[in-house]
Amino acid sequence: MTIDPEKKKKMLSYRWAIFGIMAVAYFFVYFHRTSTAVLAPDIQSAFGVGAAGVALLGSMYFYAYTVMQLPSGILTDKWGPRRTVTIFVILAAIGSLIMGMAPSFEIALVGRVLIGIGVAVIYIPIMKVLAIWFRKYEFASLSGTLLLVGNVGALAATTPLVLMTEALGMKGVFTALGVITLIIAAMCWIIVRDHPKDMGLPAIEEIISEETGEPIKESTSAKMPMTEALKITFGSGRKFWPLAIWFFFMYGSIMVYQGLQAGPFYGAVYGWGKTDYSILLMAVAIGMIFGCPLAGIISDKILKSRKKVLIVGTLAYTLIWAVIWLTAGSLGNYAGQFAINFAFGFFGGFFVVSYAQIKELFPIYIAGTSTAALNLFPFAGGAILQLLSGYMVVDKTLAQFQNLWLLMFILMVIASIAALMSLEAKDIERREAKKG
Repeated sequence: MTIDPEKKKKMLSYRWAIFGIMAVAYFFVYFHRTSTAVLAPDIQSAFGVGAAGVALLGSMYFYAYTVMQLPSGILTDKWGPRRTVTIFVILAAIGSLIMGMAPSFEIALVGRVLIGIGVAVIYIPIMKVLAIWFRKYEFASLSGTLLLVGNVGALAATTPLVLMTEALGMKGVFTALGVITLIIAAMCWIIVRDHPKDMGLPAIEEIISEETGEPIKESTSAKMPMTEALKITFGSGRKFWPLAIWFFFMYGSIMVYQGLQAGPFYGAVYGWGKTDYSILLMAVAIGMIFGCPLAGIISDKILKSRKKVLIVGTLAYTLIWAVIWLTAGSLGNYAGQFAINFAFGFFGGFFVVSYAQIKELFPIYIAGTSTAALNLFPFAGGAILQLLSGYMVVDKTLAQFQNLWLLMFILMVIASIAALMSLEAKDIERREAKKG
Protein backbone atom coordinates (compact mmCIF):
# COMPACT_ATOMS: atom_id res chain seq x y z
CA MET A 1 0.00 0.00 0.00
CA THR A 2 1.35 3.43 -1.01
CA ILE A 3 0.32 6.48 1.02
CA ASP A 4 0.10 9.96 -0.48
CA PRO A 5 3.13 11.82 1.02
CA GLU A 6 1.16 15.05 1.43
CA LYS A 7 -1.64 13.30 3.31
CA LYS A 8 0.90 11.53 5.52
CA LYS A 9 2.61 14.84 6.26
CA LYS A 10 -0.72 16.50 7.09
CA MET A 11 -1.74 13.64 9.39
CA LEU A 12 1.57 13.69 11.27
CA SER A 13 1.36 17.47 11.76
CA TYR A 14 -2.37 17.95 12.42
CA ARG A 15 -2.35 15.51 15.32
CA TRP A 16 -0.25 18.01 17.28
CA ALA A 17 -2.99 20.64 16.96
CA ILE A 18 -5.46 18.13 18.41
CA PHE A 19 -3.11 17.22 21.24
CA GLY A 20 -2.36 20.90 21.90
CA ILE A 21 -5.93 22.13 22.40
CA MET A 22 -6.85 19.07 24.48
CA ALA A 23 -3.75 19.63 26.63
CA VAL A 24 -4.92 23.21 27.25
CA ALA A 25 -8.23 21.80 28.49
CA TYR A 26 -6.31 19.40 30.71
CA PHE A 27 -4.49 22.34 32.33
CA PHE A 28 -7.75 23.21 34.09
CA VAL A 29 -8.30 19.64 35.31
CA TYR A 30 -5.35 20.01 37.67
CA PHE A 31 -6.05 23.65 38.44
CA HIS A 32 -9.48 22.81 39.83
CA ARG A 33 -8.25 19.60 41.47
CA THR A 34 -5.68 21.29 43.72
CA SER A 35 -7.17 24.78 44.16
CA THR A 36 -8.96 23.89 47.41
CA ALA A 37 -5.68 23.73 49.35
CA VAL A 38 -4.94 27.40 48.65
CA LEU A 39 -8.55 28.64 48.71
CA ALA A 40 -9.43 26.94 52.03
CA PRO A 41 -9.41 30.22 54.06
CA ASP A 42 -11.43 32.03 51.36
CA ILE A 43 -13.98 29.20 51.23
CA GLN A 44 -14.34 29.24 55.02
CA SER A 45 -14.76 33.02 55.02
CA ALA A 46 -17.19 33.17 52.08
CA PHE A 47 -19.50 30.38 53.20
CA GLY A 48 -18.98 30.20 56.97
CA VAL A 49 -17.79 26.58 57.04
CA GLY A 50 -14.98 24.82 58.92
CA ALA A 51 -12.27 22.33 57.94
CA ALA A 52 -14.80 19.53 57.41
CA GLY A 53 -16.81 21.76 55.05
CA VAL A 54 -13.72 22.60 53.01
CA ALA A 55 -12.86 18.88 52.88
CA LEU A 56 -16.41 18.13 51.70
CA LEU A 57 -16.19 20.74 48.94
CA GLY A 58 -12.80 19.38 47.87
CA SER A 59 -13.97 15.78 47.91
CA MET A 60 -17.06 16.56 45.78
CA TYR A 61 -14.73 17.02 42.82
CA PHE A 62 -13.33 13.54 43.36
CA TYR A 63 -16.68 11.85 43.89
CA ALA A 64 -17.96 13.36 40.65
CA TYR A 65 -14.69 12.56 38.88
CA THR A 66 -14.78 8.96 40.10
CA VAL A 67 -18.41 8.36 39.14
CA MET A 68 -17.70 9.66 35.63
CA GLN A 69 -14.66 7.52 34.86
CA LEU A 70 -16.44 4.48 33.41
CA PRO A 71 -18.95 6.65 31.53
CA SER A 72 -16.04 8.69 30.16
CA GLY A 73 -14.45 5.58 28.68
CA ILE A 74 -17.73 4.23 27.34
CA LEU A 75 -18.75 7.59 25.83
CA THR A 76 -15.30 8.13 24.33
CA ASP A 77 -15.38 4.71 22.67
CA LYS A 78 -19.01 5.25 21.53
CA TRP A 79 -19.16 8.97 20.61
CA GLY A 80 -15.51 9.61 19.87
CA PRO A 81 -13.16 12.07 21.61
CA ARG A 82 -14.39 15.20 19.80
CA ARG A 83 -18.04 15.24 20.84
CA THR A 84 -17.28 13.80 24.28
CA VAL A 85 -14.64 16.33 25.31
CA THR A 86 -16.58 19.32 23.93
CA ILE A 87 -19.78 18.53 25.83
CA PHE A 88 -18.04 17.95 29.13
CA VAL A 89 -15.74 20.97 28.92
CA ILE A 90 -18.94 23.02 28.55
CA LEU A 91 -20.26 21.39 31.75
CA ALA A 92 -17.03 22.33 33.55
CA ALA A 93 -17.49 25.92 32.38
CA ILE A 94 -21.05 25.99 33.74
CA GLY A 95 -19.78 24.63 37.07
CA SER A 96 -17.14 27.38 37.25
CA LEU A 97 -19.75 30.05 36.57
CA ILE A 98 -22.00 28.63 39.31
CA MET A 99 -19.05 28.67 41.75
CA GLY A 100 -18.46 32.28 40.76
CA MET A 101 -22.04 33.29 41.53
CA ALA A 102 -22.87 30.92 44.40
CA PRO A 103 -24.85 32.69 47.16
CA SER A 104 -24.53 29.74 49.55
CA PHE A 105 -22.32 26.76 50.35
CA GLU A 106 -24.94 24.37 48.98
CA ILE A 107 -24.91 26.09 45.57
CA ALA A 108 -21.10 26.08 45.64
CA LEU A 109 -21.25 22.30 46.13
CA VAL A 110 -23.42 22.02 43.01
CA GLY A 111 -20.87 24.05 41.06
CA ARG A 112 -17.99 21.95 42.36
CA VAL A 113 -19.80 18.74 41.37
CA LEU A 114 -20.40 20.07 37.83
CA ILE A 115 -16.74 21.04 37.56
CA GLY A 116 -15.80 17.52 38.66
CA ILE A 117 -18.18 15.91 36.15
CA GLY A 118 -16.94 18.14 33.34
CA VAL A 119 -13.19 17.81 33.81
CA ALA A 120 -13.57 14.07 34.53
CA VAL A 121 -14.21 13.50 30.84
CA ILE A 122 -11.10 15.16 29.43
CA TYR A 123 -8.27 12.75 30.20
CA ILE A 124 -9.77 9.59 28.67
CA PRO A 125 -10.58 11.25 25.32
CA ILE A 126 -6.96 12.45 25.21
CA MET A 127 -5.74 8.90 25.88
CA LYS A 128 -7.96 7.72 23.02
CA VAL A 129 -6.49 10.39 20.74
CA LEU A 130 -2.96 9.27 21.67
CA ALA A 131 -3.88 5.65 20.93
CA ILE A 132 -5.41 6.53 17.53
CA TRP A 133 -3.18 9.35 16.23
CA PHE A 134 0.25 8.46 17.67
CA ARG A 135 2.72 5.56 17.61
CA LYS A 136 2.90 3.11 20.49
CA TYR A 137 6.41 4.20 21.53
CA GLU A 138 5.23 7.83 21.76
CA PHE A 139 2.44 7.08 24.26
CA ALA A 140 4.28 7.24 27.61
CA SER A 141 6.33 10.30 26.64
CA LEU A 142 3.21 12.17 25.50
CA SER A 143 1.33 11.06 28.62
CA GLY A 144 4.20 12.55 30.61
CA THR A 145 4.02 15.76 28.60
CA LEU A 146 0.28 15.93 29.24
CA LEU A 147 0.85 15.51 32.97
CA LEU A 148 3.47 18.26 32.74
CA VAL A 149 0.78 20.58 31.37
CA GLY A 150 -1.60 19.42 34.09
CA ASN A 151 0.94 20.21 36.76
CA VAL A 152 1.49 23.65 35.30
CA GLY A 153 -2.22 23.96 36.07
CA ALA A 154 -1.54 22.78 39.62
CA LEU A 155 1.30 25.30 39.76
CA ALA A 156 -1.10 28.04 38.69
CA ALA A 157 -3.38 26.98 41.56
CA THR A 158 -0.73 27.99 44.14
CA THR A 159 0.84 31.47 44.41
CA PRO A 160 -0.64 32.72 41.09
CA LEU A 161 -4.11 31.76 42.34
CA VAL A 162 -3.46 33.63 45.59
CA LEU A 163 -2.57 36.74 43.57
CA MET A 164 -5.61 36.33 41.30
CA THR A 165 -7.86 35.92 44.33
CA GLU A 166 -6.47 39.09 45.89
CA ALA A 167 -7.16 40.97 42.65
CA LEU A 168 -10.56 39.54 41.65
CA GLY A 169 -11.85 37.77 44.74
CA MET A 170 -12.52 34.04 44.84
CA LYS A 171 -15.84 34.33 43.01
CA GLY A 172 -14.38 36.63 40.37
CA VAL A 173 -11.68 34.07 39.63
CA PHE A 174 -14.23 31.29 39.07
CA THR A 175 -16.37 33.51 36.84
CA ALA A 176 -13.36 34.32 34.66
CA LEU A 177 -12.45 30.63 34.53
CA GLY A 178 -15.96 29.81 33.33
CA VAL A 179 -15.69 32.20 30.38
CA ILE A 180 -12.21 30.94 29.43
CA THR A 181 -13.39 27.33 29.63
CA LEU A 182 -16.29 28.02 27.25
CA ILE A 183 -13.80 29.36 24.70
CA ILE A 184 -11.69 26.19 25.08
CA ALA A 185 -14.79 24.03 24.50
CA ALA A 186 -15.46 25.84 21.22
CA MET A 187 -11.84 25.34 20.14
CA CYS A 188 -12.06 21.61 20.92
CA TRP A 189 -15.09 21.26 18.64
CA ILE A 190 -13.38 23.19 15.83
CA ILE A 191 -9.98 21.41 15.98
CA VAL A 192 -10.39 17.88 17.37
CA ARG A 193 -11.15 14.96 15.04
CA ASP A 194 -11.80 11.40 16.19
CA HIS A 195 -9.77 9.60 13.55
CA PRO A 196 -7.49 10.55 10.63
CA LYS A 197 -10.05 8.91 8.32
CA ASP A 198 -12.51 11.68 9.25
CA MET A 199 -10.21 14.06 7.35
CA GLY A 200 -9.45 11.64 4.54
CA LEU A 201 -5.98 11.00 6.00
CA PRO A 202 -4.13 7.70 6.50
CA ALA A 203 -4.43 5.93 9.86
CA ILE A 204 -1.33 5.65 12.03
CA GLU A 205 -1.27 1.86 11.62
CA GLU A 206 -1.19 2.32 7.83
CA ILE A 207 1.75 4.70 8.12
CA ILE A 208 3.60 2.28 10.41
CA SER A 209 2.87 -0.61 8.05
CA GLU A 210 4.28 1.34 5.10
CA GLU A 211 7.38 2.37 7.06
CA THR A 212 8.16 -1.09 8.44
CA GLY A 213 6.83 -3.29 5.66
CA GLU A 214 4.91 -5.32 8.24
CA PRO A 215 1.17 -6.10 7.99
CA ILE A 216 -1.30 -4.16 10.14
CA LYS A 217 -1.71 -6.03 13.43
CA GLU A 218 -4.49 -4.03 15.07
CA SER A 219 -6.95 -1.52 13.63
CA THR A 220 -7.59 1.73 15.52
CA SER A 221 -11.11 1.85 14.06
CA ALA A 222 -12.25 -1.55 15.41
CA LYS A 223 -15.17 -1.65 17.87
CA MET A 224 -16.30 -3.90 20.75
CA PRO A 225 -19.60 -4.00 22.68
CA MET A 226 -19.45 -2.10 25.98
CA THR A 227 -20.37 -5.10 28.16
CA GLU A 228 -17.66 -7.23 26.56
CA ALA A 229 -15.05 -4.50 27.04
CA LEU A 230 -15.95 -4.15 30.73
CA LYS A 231 -15.93 -7.92 31.21
CA ILE A 232 -12.48 -8.23 29.65
CA THR A 233 -11.09 -5.37 31.75
CA PHE A 234 -12.47 -6.21 35.20
CA GLY A 235 -12.10 -9.97 34.70
CA SER A 236 -8.42 -9.83 33.75
CA GLY A 237 -7.01 -10.61 37.21
CA ARG A 238 -3.40 -9.50 37.66
CA LYS A 239 -3.50 -7.45 34.49
CA PHE A 240 -5.84 -4.99 36.17
CA TRP A 241 -6.31 -5.31 39.92
CA PRO A 242 -2.78 -4.73 41.33
CA LEU A 243 -2.57 -1.51 39.31
CA ALA A 244 -6.05 -0.50 40.50
CA ILE A 245 -5.15 -1.02 44.18
CA TRP A 246 -1.81 0.73 43.72
CA PHE A 247 -3.44 3.76 42.06
CA PHE A 248 -6.13 4.10 44.75
CA PHE A 249 -3.53 4.65 47.47
CA MET A 250 -0.89 6.38 45.35
CA TYR A 251 -3.04 9.15 43.95
CA GLY A 252 -5.33 9.31 46.97
CA SER A 253 -2.32 10.16 49.15
CA ILE A 254 -1.13 12.79 46.67
CA MET A 255 -4.50 14.50 46.80
CA VAL A 256 -4.69 14.38 50.59
CA TYR A 257 -1.41 16.29 50.73
CA GLN A 258 -1.22 18.48 47.63
CA GLY A 259 -4.95 18.90 47.10
CA LEU A 260 -6.11 19.59 50.66
CA GLN A 261 -4.06 19.20 53.84
CA ALA A 262 -0.52 20.48 53.15
CA GLY A 263 -1.59 24.12 53.32
CA PRO A 264 -3.52 23.79 56.61
CA PHE A 265 -0.62 21.71 58.03
CA TYR A 266 1.97 24.41 57.38
CA GLY A 267 -0.38 27.12 58.61
CA ALA A 268 -1.38 25.37 61.85
CA VAL A 269 1.88 23.63 62.79
CA TYR A 270 4.51 26.13 61.60
CA GLY A 271 2.41 29.30 61.58
CA TRP A 272 3.26 30.11 57.97
CA GLY A 273 0.94 32.32 55.94
CA LYS A 274 -0.95 31.45 52.77
CA THR A 275 1.68 32.97 50.47
CA ASP A 276 4.47 31.03 52.22
CA TYR A 277 2.83 27.63 52.04
CA SER A 278 1.49 28.23 48.54
CA ILE A 279 5.14 28.36 47.42
CA LEU A 280 5.71 24.95 49.04
CA LEU A 281 2.68 23.58 47.19
CA MET A 282 4.17 25.11 44.08
CA ALA A 283 7.29 22.99 44.74
CA VAL A 284 5.11 19.85 44.51
CA ALA A 285 3.79 20.97 41.13
CA ILE A 286 7.31 21.87 39.92
CA GLY A 287 8.50 18.42 40.99
CA MET A 288 5.73 16.81 38.95
CA ILE A 289 6.49 19.05 35.98
CA PHE A 290 9.94 17.44 35.91
CA GLY A 291 8.96 13.96 37.13
CA CYS A 292 6.05 13.20 34.79
CA PRO A 293 7.80 13.71 31.43
CA LEU A 294 11.08 12.24 32.71
CA ALA A 295 9.29 9.07 33.83
CA GLY A 296 7.71 8.78 30.38
CA ILE A 297 11.06 9.26 28.63
CA ILE A 298 12.82 6.72 30.88
CA SER A 299 9.99 4.26 30.25
CA ASP A 300 9.90 4.76 26.45
CA LYS A 301 13.56 5.34 25.63
CA ILE A 302 15.87 4.02 28.38
CA LEU A 303 14.47 1.15 30.45
CA LYS A 304 11.79 0.34 27.85
CA SER A 305 9.66 -0.90 30.73
CA ARG A 306 6.58 0.50 32.42
CA LYS A 307 6.70 -1.67 35.54
CA LYS A 308 10.33 -0.92 36.47
CA VAL A 309 9.73 2.83 36.33
CA LEU A 310 6.49 2.43 38.29
CA ILE A 311 8.26 0.49 41.06
CA VAL A 312 11.20 2.91 41.35
CA GLY A 313 8.89 5.91 41.56
CA THR A 314 6.54 4.24 44.06
CA LEU A 315 9.32 3.16 46.44
CA ALA A 316 10.96 6.60 46.38
CA TYR A 317 7.60 8.31 46.91
CA THR A 318 6.84 6.00 49.85
CA LEU A 319 10.19 6.97 51.39
CA ILE A 320 9.23 10.66 51.08
CA TRP A 321 6.05 9.93 53.05
CA ALA A 322 8.20 8.42 55.81
CA VAL A 323 10.24 11.64 55.89
CA ILE A 324 7.09 13.81 56.03
CA TRP A 325 5.73 11.75 58.93
CA LEU A 326 8.98 11.57 60.92
CA THR A 327 9.87 15.27 60.55
CA ALA A 328 6.36 16.70 61.10
CA GLY A 329 6.63 19.62 63.50
CA SER A 330 10.42 19.40 63.87
CA LEU A 331 11.69 20.61 60.49
CA GLY A 332 11.01 24.32 60.44
CA ASN A 333 13.66 25.00 57.81
CA TYR A 334 11.86 26.44 54.79
CA ALA A 335 14.47 25.27 52.28
CA GLY A 336 14.26 21.75 53.71
CA GLN A 337 10.49 21.75 53.37
CA PHE A 338 10.79 23.02 49.80
CA ALA A 339 13.14 20.12 48.97
CA ILE A 340 10.76 17.58 50.52
CA ASN A 341 7.82 18.98 48.56
CA PHE A 342 9.79 18.98 45.31
CA ALA A 343 10.81 15.34 45.83
CA PHE A 344 7.20 14.48 46.73
CA GLY A 345 6.01 15.86 43.39
CA PHE A 346 8.94 14.50 41.38
CA PHE A 347 8.55 10.86 42.40
CA GLY A 348 4.77 11.15 42.70
CA GLY A 349 4.80 12.10 39.02
CA PHE A 350 6.09 8.65 38.07
CA PHE A 351 2.47 7.44 38.26
CA VAL A 352 2.12 8.59 34.65
CA VAL A 353 3.60 5.33 33.29
CA SER A 354 0.64 3.35 34.68
CA TYR A 355 -1.53 4.60 31.80
CA ALA A 356 0.88 3.22 29.20
CA GLN A 357 1.13 0.03 31.25
CA ILE A 358 -2.64 -0.56 31.33
CA LYS A 359 -3.18 0.48 27.69
CA GLU A 360 -0.67 -2.08 26.43
CA LEU A 361 -2.31 -4.90 28.39
CA PHE A 362 -5.62 -4.56 26.51
CA PRO A 363 -6.74 -4.26 22.84
CA ILE A 364 -6.45 -0.73 21.44
CA TYR A 365 -10.16 -0.58 20.51
CA ILE A 366 -11.10 -0.69 24.22
CA ALA A 367 -8.35 1.77 25.21
CA GLY A 368 -10.96 4.25 26.44
CA THR A 369 -12.82 1.71 28.57
CA SER A 370 -9.75 -0.01 30.06
CA THR A 371 -8.02 3.29 30.89
CA ALA A 372 -11.23 4.70 32.37
CA ALA A 373 -11.70 1.58 34.49
CA LEU A 374 -8.23 2.08 35.97
CA ASN A 375 -8.92 5.79 36.40
CA LEU A 376 -11.85 5.00 38.70
CA PHE A 377 -9.43 4.11 41.45
CA PRO A 378 -7.13 7.14 41.85
CA PHE A 379 -10.10 9.45 42.10
CA ALA A 380 -12.02 7.14 44.41
CA GLY A 381 -8.87 7.24 46.52
CA GLY A 382 -8.79 11.02 46.35
CA ALA A 383 -12.46 11.35 47.34
CA ILE A 384 -12.40 8.86 50.20
CA LEU A 385 -9.00 9.75 51.65
CA GLN A 386 -9.60 13.50 51.42
CA LEU A 387 -12.89 13.16 53.28
CA LEU A 388 -11.26 10.89 55.88
CA SER A 389 -8.40 13.35 56.31
CA GLY A 390 -10.86 16.15 57.11
CA TYR A 391 -12.17 14.17 60.07
CA MET A 392 -8.67 13.18 61.21
CA VAL A 393 -7.41 16.78 61.52
CA VAL A 394 -10.51 18.57 62.80
CA ASP A 395 -8.52 20.48 65.45
CA LYS A 396 -5.39 20.88 63.25
CA THR A 397 -3.03 19.76 66.02
CA LEU A 398 0.46 18.40 65.38
CA ALA A 399 -0.55 14.98 66.74
CA GLN A 400 -3.50 14.79 64.35
CA PHE A 401 -1.34 15.63 61.34
CA GLN A 402 1.30 13.10 62.47
CA ASN A 403 -1.37 10.39 62.61
CA LEU A 404 -2.61 11.36 59.15
CA TRP A 405 0.89 11.29 57.65
CA LEU A 406 1.57 7.91 59.30
CA LEU A 407 -1.61 6.51 57.75
CA MET A 408 -0.52 7.77 54.31
CA PHE A 409 2.88 6.06 54.74
CA ILE A 410 1.24 2.75 55.69
CA LEU A 411 -1.10 2.94 52.71
CA MET A 412 1.88 3.56 50.43
CA VAL A 413 3.62 0.45 51.77
CA ILE A 414 0.53 -1.48 50.63
CA ALA A 415 0.66 0.33 47.28
CA SER A 416 4.32 -0.65 46.85
CA ILE A 417 3.42 -4.33 47.27
CA ALA A 418 0.65 -3.94 44.68
CA ALA A 419 3.10 -2.31 42.23
CA LEU A 420 5.48 -5.25 42.61
CA MET A 421 2.60 -7.64 41.81
CA SER A 422 1.48 -5.75 38.69
CA LEU A 423 2.04 -6.99 35.14
CA GLU A 424 3.16 -5.30 31.93
CA ALA A 425 2.78 -6.37 28.31
CA LYS A 426 6.31 -7.82 28.21
CA ASP A 427 5.38 -10.22 31.05
CA ILE A 428 2.44 -11.54 29.01
CA GLU A 429 4.60 -11.86 25.89
CA ARG A 430 7.22 -13.85 27.80
CA ARG A 431 4.54 -16.19 29.18
CA GLU A 432 3.11 -16.78 25.71
CA ALA A 433 6.60 -17.39 24.29
CA LYS A 434 7.25 -20.06 26.94
CA LYS A 435 3.93 -21.75 26.14
CA GLY A 436 4.81 -21.70 22.47
